Amino acid sequence: MNATVDLNADVGESFGAWRMGQDAALMPYLTSANIACGFHAGDPKTIAYTVALAVEHQVAIGAHPGLPDLVGFGRRNMSIIEEEAYQIVLYQAGAMRAFAQAAGSRLHHVKAHGALYNMAASDAQLSRGIVRAVKALGDQVAIVVLSGSVTEQIAREAGIHVSCEVFADRRYQDNGLLVPRSDPRALITDEQESIAQVVMMVTQGRCMSVNGQAVAVRADTVCLHGDQDGALAFAQALRQALASHAVTPRAFP
Repeated sequence: MNATVDLNADVGESFGAWRMGQDAALMPYLTSANIACGFHAGDPKTIAYTVALAVEHQVAIGAHPGLPDLVGFGRRNMSIIEEEAYQIVLYQAGAMRAFAQAAGSRLHHVKAHGALYNMAASDAQLSRGIVRAVKALGDQVAIVVLSGSVTEQIAREAGIHVSCEVFADRRYQDNGLLVPRSDPRALITDEQESIAQVVMMVTQGRCMSVNGQAVAVRADTVCLHGDQDGALAFAQALRQALASHAVTPRAFP
């Protein structure tokens, strides 16, 4: 059983006049934040604002690099090679580190977004590109990966800091990968079901797949999707549930 667990959310995903999420309200309930870097969402003004929120609430700052796909919100698969994955992650994370340093903080971690994250979870080539970029950043920057994924294996082999992620509102396949969003079963919309899944993953190291199979997971960090309806109420309820199981939210080392 974990005595502590990190609570993260994907934030800073507004762009121009378009607004997404409840970042200001949600931030006090997080311990780390994955901030969009401009390719799938976000812009310089939004990045600066979100970094300032994270600093104010002592939330660890992460870069959330995605595919260059504003229209598709980075959720559409693209055919890219290892070198391109390396370049787009290094470019975006480097910009996020500059904003963090300008705000008197530091870049704590990198978590790939959307399709890039999911493709890399089972693709060694893409995983190597992402891992190379994080390693090139130096400064003990960690990588957040899907628990049990190919990315986790390659990151551990590279010797960088690894945090294994589980999802509060996503269902799992028998192989430990997430159910694709194209599948109507992909999202958990019931708050109590989501909380029960998180508690099981954190305290027992497992969850149940969509087919009723037990799937082993490592829950260093739990992702709460800040763009979902009721995200704030869910974050509050989840923290209460974790407290009742003697689990303390804390940013991963």
